[in-house]
Amino acid sequence: MRGAEALIGSLTGAGVDVCFMNPGTSEMHFVQALDDVPEMRGVLTLFEGVATGAADGWARISGRPAAVLLHLGPGLGNGLANLHNARRAGTPLLCVVGAHATDHVRHDAPLQSDITAVAGTVSGWVHTSGHVRDVADDAMRAVAATGERGGQIATLVLPADVSWTEGGAPAPPRTAPAPEPPAPSRVAAAAAAVRAGEATILLGGPALSAAGTDAAARIAAATGARLLVETFPGCWETGAGRPRIDKLGYFAEQAIGQLSGSRTLVLAGARSPVSFFGYPGVPGDLVPDGCDVVGLADPGSDAVAALEALAAEVAGPAVAEVAPHAAPEPAAGPLDVRSLCTAVAATLPERAIVVDESVTAAAALAPALQTAAPHTQLALTGGAIGDGLPVATGAAVAAPDRPVVAVQADGSALYTLQALWTQARERLDVTTVLINNSAYSILRVELARTGAGEAAHSGRAGRMLDLSDPTPDFTSLATGLGVPARRVTTTEDLLDALRWAGAEPGPHLIEAVVPPLG
Repeated sequence: MRGAEALIGSLTGAGVDVCFMNPGTSEMHFVQALDDVPEMRGVLTLFEGVATGAADGWARISGRPAAVLLHLGPGLGNGLANLHNARRAGTPLLCVVGAHATDHVRHDAPLQSDITAVAGTVSGWVHTSGHVRDVADDAMRAVAATGERGGQIATLVLPADVSWTEGGAPAPPRTAPAPEPPAPSRVAAAAAAVRAGEATILLGGPALSAAGTDAAARIAAATGARLLVETFPGCWETGAGRPRIDKLGYFAEQAIGQLSGSRTLVLAGARSPVSFFGYPGVPGDLVPDGCDVVGLADPGSDAVAALEALAAEVAGPAVAEVAPHAAPEPAAGPLDVRSLCTAVAATLPERAIVVDESVTAAAALAPALQTAAPHTQLALTGGAIGDGLPVATGAAVAAPDRPVVAVQADGSALYTLQALWTQARERLDVTTVLINNSAYSILRVELARTGAGEAAHSGRAGRMLDLSDPTPDFTSLATGLGVPARRVTTTEDLLDALRWAGAEPGPHLIEAVVPPLG
């Protein structure tokens, strides 16, 4: 048995049965082994950033380690931005990177690079498989490593000769470490904090499951503690019938206002909040002066068990208050960001997965979705734009019985628009609502916020933040990649298009033209 076949057979035996890929010459024996191990589903993407983002989305929804196959160091480099997002999401992800045959490395061929160094920037575990007899066990060690620290990237470098050499054999799965149980001392400290009053609980990571938010809402009902969700949640169960919790604001001034008056900040699966960027005269640490920080559960520990333990300590018979299903349709008229978000919420199917890379529309989308049908939200966890379409692709592969709605900004869509081709090829049930304002609107806002200047619409600076002249035709681009598409400019047309997309199987794109912000 060749090394590649032994590796793939071991992966499927460990429950890793989907691999997103953009392979090259060094990975051809891995690709050929897909015929020998039919239990592994290979999903081709046209760009490595789509493969890594799709693997991230797949793991967030499936709850299992994802796999991605990349070609040498440059292929890894192309996928790095969405690996960064996956790392920030705590995603368990096995990244297999093909390498030159061992004896070929000494020739310093054009594609030779330091794969280990590049992989180390996003990976918690990196290893190069040196012999065919070890490759399957190396893969099992890598899969087990993805479950450490609450979820991380493990990169296995696979030389071509290790793939093609005979002598491999499947290896049994290894048990991933269990999350750390809640520490009684931390539960006691959090209990004292919420009982004292004026406490805020910041929820993140696994705390945003249905069980986690229910326990948090019971604590809030019993103690008056305020609840907030981290700005970019990796996987959040929300909507009607679930606790209504606001997100921590993206802009530092918003977050400072939300946290103002807190005597204690209790962290449940979330990191202590900091400003996304540094701004003149604005603090980078968002914890108010005089506010104590209590770490109930780190992102890598069992945040749900910690919240349930805290609820048992302080909540008694309190019942979580949940949001109603109240998502009315917007009034007829020209589209703007607010009416677009209202339309998405009004038409959202039950059990949908919403992938939010709406960027400037996010401030309107979050409150609109709070009373939409119950759904799962996936956000841009690491801030590296271009993950929306790939994450939606992976989520749809992981949950073919659930509709996926991607609310996608135009500028970031252009980073990974090739994901639409994979959606068409795999016939995935993804509806993309593409917000076309012909600008990097968020950067127009940031131009003023950083003190660099006023929002620019003309001149040389303004041209760097403008996506017109020419304006991308997303309807034509989507159609060219095999995805049916419509362009809309009014709320009534958007509502009609959303129902059209929901009534047909397969992917659809709705290009929603709105005025720019800033």
